[in-house]
Amino acid sequence: MPTARSIQPPRDFSLLREGTVEPAGALRTAGELPLSRNEQIEGAYVHVPFCFHKCHYCDFYSLVETRGREPAFVERLLKEMKAFHQQFDAEVETIFIGGGTPTLLAVELWLKLLDGIHTFVPLRGGGEFTVEANPETVTRELADVLVEGGVNRISIGAQSFNPAHLKTLERWHDPANVGRSVEVLRGAGVENINLDLIFGIPGQTLAEWESDLEAALLLQPEHVSAYSLMYEPNTPLTQKLKSGAIQRIDEDLEAAMFERSIDVLCDRGFEHYEISNWARKGGRCRHNLIYWENRNWWAFGPSASGHVDGVRWKNVPRLGDYLESDVWPPVTDVERLDEDARVGEELMLRLRLVEGIPTGELERMLARGRGERREIIKDHINSGLLELSGRRLRLTRRGLLLADSVMSSLL
Repeated sequence: MPTARSIQPPRDFSLLREGTVEPAGALRTAGELPLSRNEQIEGAYVHVPFCFHKCHYCDFYSLVETRGREPAFVERLLKEMKAFHQQFDAEVETIFIGGGTPTLLAVELWLKLLDGIHTFVPLRGGGEFTVEANPETVTRELADVLVEGGVNRISIGAQSFNPAHLKTLERWHDPANVGRSVEVLRGAGVENINLDLIFGIPGQTLAEWESDLEAALLLQPEHVSAYSLMYEPNTPLTQKLKSGAIQRIDEDLEAAMFERSIDVLCDRGFEHYEISNWARKGGRCRHNLIYWENRNWWAFGPSASGHVDGVRWKNVPRLGDYLESDVWPPVTDVERLDEDARVGEELMLRLRLVEGIPTGELERMLARGRGERREIIKDHINSGLLELSGRRLRLTRRGLLLADSVMSSLL
């Protein structure tokens, strides 16, 4: 039976694989990664771990900061960025600052951080610079600083416009502040805004999800990300589920919510370009496309994950260790994939894109890996989960609902 629970995108790109990997060795810092100065780095991800409250569904590394370490954190980031600049001297195509809640940083710290980014991780002309924002933290002063600093895309964590469902998620913003923050950002000159939404919340009905979609569309965003609620290990929400305090919604209802997302957003002029993402013309998230196309990006900040030519790593997810480290941060989960594992990963990531994989490119990929993947693909075509359309292999609409099972079989 189709389940929308399979549509959640990968949340940690250093932990995507199953199967054989070749350990990259006992590396201790990002500076020891087996990379040359000639590597082409196309994106930069910066993780700001601070939050004023930990949402109950979130498993990203974040903490409620009570020790005033934000200034030291920004100084440490700049030291890391300077080391990156000295090794690669690269302009990047995209920058994405996520968290946590990056917009919790004080304006004076943003001024320092943006100046450092321009110096050490410069954005190529016409590049995309995204910052994640909580609706409660967007002020006109901050919006002006971000725009003057080159930020041209903001991703707002709306999640829901229903106060009861926000409470279930332990989101502490007023739904009205989503619209207020959009207005402030538009006034400052931000022309590309994404709204993050979550469906499948305990107690949520299909009509309530449709209402959330309509509320988001009234704000006229250029991009919408709609994710099914995931019960991640060791989160308060999962503990509530285990204790019986909350219940999952019915799988068929959750699948209906996903399908309704496709219909509503596409009817309103959005392109469904990735399993959980929709964009108006020209509004695709270029940074996330670097992930899904398995290209190269560098990771800055504690717990941030990076990838360069098959080498993946994650900066240590502890702020104290990060602040105390010298120049390069300590890393964990370092992997260098063998060729077959790289093929499986590329198939899994590229099939997340609704347009799929060109057949010529698919043939080159399959020739590098184990032969049984061809039969697996044929089986999925015969079962109606994959299709060959316009000389591309892609998920069918039913396949979108069962994406996890398709992708795991190809890993």
